[in-house]
Amino acid sequence: MPQLSLLDLVFVNDNQNEADALKSSVQVAQTAERLGYSRIWVAEHHNMPAIASAATSVVIGHLAAHTERIRIGAGGIMLPNHSPLSIAEQFGTLESLFPNRIDLGLGRAPGTDQRTMRALRTDIRSSERFPDDVLELQKLLSNKGANEPIVATPGFGTQVPLWILGSSTFGAQLAAHFGLPYAFASHFAPDAFDQAIDHYRNKFSPSEQQDKPYFMLGVNIIIADTDEEAQYLASSQRQSFVNLRRGHKLKFQPPIEDMNTFWNEPEKIMAEHMLKFSFVGSKQTVQTQLRSFINKYQPNELMVVTSIYDLEKKMRSLELLSEIDLSL
Repeated sequence: MPQLSLLDLVFVNDNQNEADALKSSVQVAQTAERLGYSRIWVAEHHNMPAIASAATSVVIGHLAAHTERIRIGAGGIMLPNHSPLSIAEQFGTLESLFPNRIDLGLGRAPGTDQRTMRALRTDIRSSERFPDDVLELQKLLSNKGANEPIVATPGFGTQVPLWILGSSTFGAQLAAHFGLPYAFASHFAPDAFDQAIDHYRNKFSPSEQQDKPYFMLGVNIIIADTDEEAQYLASSQRQSFVNLRRGHKLKFQPPIEDMNTFWNEPEKIMAEHMLKFSFVGSKQTVQTQLRSFINKYQPNELMVVTSIYDLEKKMRSLELLSEIDLSL
């Protein structure tokens, strides 16, 4: 049975400000911890009014300070936006404050548009250095290099576990080659799914951190007391994908009764394709769907995205999911 974890996008609802969103995220993290979820991750996104986790390491520290046991991490840090030294220092600090609870997932995309990349002082070619930057970061966090001219302080010797994140076969190849755990962004990018998983499993080389393949799959899960209510709640996420396609930068929107009044046919096809790996319905409906999915792909862990506008409904969905028997 795979472990269950949570990717919290720290949504800013249209009736909220960022402080409200961060407060809600603490409640979600505390709920996930109480329900036995393995970890909760937040992601680096910039210039997006609906997401309040741009300062990712700060948000991780905030969540870790308000929980006790659950692992907290980045899913992920977009490494081309940063120097490996600065990330080693940030996550070395987090690990020093919250020992054995911090994860560091790494992506090679900028996590934003080109104009914002310029504002971040990110070179569009920075992603080409990603493999070398991962190795540099790994060394800075390791026990090696104590006599090097540059030592991450804090950071050196903390050995914060690294993950490679990806939505294509590139990330799978890199994770397999470096012997690192791999998280595939199947919750919004299903196209290279099968190829990436196959490559990672078949080409994995053991490392000091990881002796065998370990992969996590992103899935969208929304559970309510009835299938109809769950479909209604899921309309908020569907609106978000359509608004991004339209170039509309809005806060997270409340659910609507009929999506056909909102999207046109090409938008519907696009959103349903990107959200292919979504499980929406009652507890029984989702249990049947998830068991089939797990049986087919055999993931070590599911990283669950629960994009629900109402906080109480979101926590209810997490509770219902935790009650599902996923053993085969």
